[in-house]
Amino acid sequence: MATRTYDSSLPPLPSTDFDPGLPRAHPPSTSQTSDPDCPFCHISSVFPPYNPASPPPSTSPLLNPALTAPQPSTFLVLSTPHLVAFLDIMPLSLGHILLCPRPHRPKLTDVTPAESAELGRYLRVLSAAVVKATGVGDWNVVQNNGAAAAQVVPHMHFHVIPRPELRDQRSERFTATMFGRGQRDELDEGEAEGLAERVRRAVAEVLRADEEGGWKL
Repeated sequence: MATRTYDSSLPPLPSTDFDPGLPRAHPPSTSQTSDPDCPFCHISSVFPPYNPASPPPSTSPLLNPALTAPQPSTFLVLSTPHLVAFLDIMPLSLGHILLCPRPHRPKLTDVTPAESAELGRYLRVLSAAVVKATGVGDWNVVQNNGAAAAQVVPHMHFHVIPRPELRDQRSERFTATMFGRGQRDELDEGEAEGLAERVRRAVAEVLRADEEGGWKL
């Protein structure tokens, strides 16, 4: 029987034969591939890819939040050869995650067509996973470009933000803070570890369901 291998152009199969390999060759981009001062480039450099359909256990050193020290701890929820996703350290709501390409791409127009396609593919997967992990059935997908548009880190990224009921205290500030105004809460690291594990497991479930015929909320 032929061994299934990871095809980086498609969602990963639920197989233990995952080979992280090297990022696929892309057409030249207008931006550099790494910025030593960028926190998202640092996250991309310290966390190796794993098969999202079969993630490592939470105790694995591959997922150690302290790998990004002395910068803030990072709670990883997805790591492919081309993308990383992690919990926002200043979440607008429980389950707020960020998804970005590994190479340094300051704005959306800087990503390659292949990166853009993979970002779109995993936005759907992560949206379904966050709904499953948080139990919140409504969410926003937000992407800012440039300081005037409230982009804080100049490394292109998407926000996936659950929207709990408006009576939730954290959600009352949502409209203002989503675009750079108002106060945001710091991530509770004790809560974050378990949440990240739930999202990783949910990502794997979504990918397996996709292979079997499609995921439905």
